[in-house]
Amino acid sequence: MCRSRLCGLHPNMSITIVLVTIVMLLLFPSCGGKKQPVGEAITERDSMPVMKTLGVTTLISDSGVIRYRINTEEWEVFDRKKPSYWAFEKGVYLEQFDSVFHVQASIKADTAYYFDKTRLWELRGDVDIQNRKGERFNTELLYWDEAKQTVYSDRFVRIQQPDRIITGYGFDSDQQMTKYVIRNIAGIFDVDENGNVQPEPGTATLPADSLKKDTVK
Repeated sequence: MCRSRLCGLHPNMSITIVLVTIVMLLLFPSCGGKKQPVGEAITERDSMPVMKTLGVTTLISDSGVIRYRINTEEWEVFDRKKPSYWAFEKGVYLEQFDSVFHVQASIKADTAYYFDKTRLWELRGDVDIQNRKGERFNTELLYWDEAKQTVYSDRFVRIQQPDRIITGYGFDSDQQMTKYVIRNIAGIFDVDENGNVQPEPGTATLPADSLKKDTVK
């Protein structure tokens, strides 16, 4: 009785299998001996988020009181970065509440970062803000310092009020966006009841050396 595993195979096929086996042993000695080298495991967790959440709607409290509601497509938390931060790189919509849950302001941005240790928001891209007075702010870069309760920017800003539009470069505000100072005014435009925009006399085009600070109430 044949005890070989090759019994029952065609003689030529048996020889072929033996030859292939010998070639593999000669060309790949590590298969039966040493471990093949493998890539090192990823140990640099600093570059990886501790949390990644998609399709988020969440409430955030401050000292036990709900202050904000966030809607975002993607939310990542980088707790090992220095400084640590939250990333909203696919856009964010945020509402701010007062102590009785009235919306004080809404903020929309293409990209946002929140530095949790210093409680600082950095909003980028198409930043659109509306306050409770119905005023609308548009800029490309905005910082919101929760600890100091201030909002500020050094970029071009467009502020639309019910009866006029103000443009300028840089502004500082309280975090309710109701008391603010425009650092350098570039133009002031009246808006009539039909929505038509007309520049105020002497403010349609201002040279750089005539830009001035202005407190808007």
